[in-house]
Amino acid sequence: MRIDDEAALFAGSPEADSLLLLLHGRGADERDLLPLAERLGVPDRVVALRGPVPWQGGRAWVESTPTPDGDSAVAPAADAVLAWLDRLPAPAPRRIRVLGFSQGGAVALQLLRAAPDRFDRIVVLSGFVAAVGGAADEVLAERRPPVLWGRGTIDPVIPASAIARTKTWLEAHTTLTEREYPMLGHGVAEAELADVAAFLGS
Repeated sequence: MRIDDEAALFAGSPEADSLLLLLHGRGADERDLLPLAERLGVPDRVVALRGPVPWQGGRAWVESTPTPDGDSAVAPAADAVLAWLDRLPAPAPRRIRVLGFSQGGAVALQLLRAAPDRFDRIVVLSGFVAAVGGAADEVLAERRPPVLWGRGTIDPVIPASAIARTKTWLEAHTTLTEREYPMLGHGVAEAELADVAAFLGS
């Protein structure tokens, strides 16, 4: 699995020494989250990546058709993102933050599990942790990097069992900021954007 260089949309100042990486959900593409990032007002250079797998007219991050309650096979996708980051021209960003929605959120957490030293903060919106292990879970349990996990109270996509698994894992391995948004389904709320901006700006 490989993410090609043309599968990236950049925004923000090329001179910025920090990078905000955006990972869309299943069925979307690299254009999906970029308007949200532009509203956050962060000083980072922003890059939105396109998932490498075609899926129903959009893109996805895994070859199979996963469910949030099963093994979503996100490790190859996380490895592909890491390989793409390795190809960025020097100098390397001073810090990298990741924002992932739904399946992109699972990839974001898997990035943290694969390379905990590379990422400053993780934002997971309507997402979940995959039911697979991570090489650095023990390291994460000691370091507890900051993670914002936001989700709607009436999300019809992410089952309760996946939410319970994600909550348990995040509480054990990260410094968790958890937010629930009443009457929000599988999407992003205005109040959520404000919480993301505050989290990334702190």
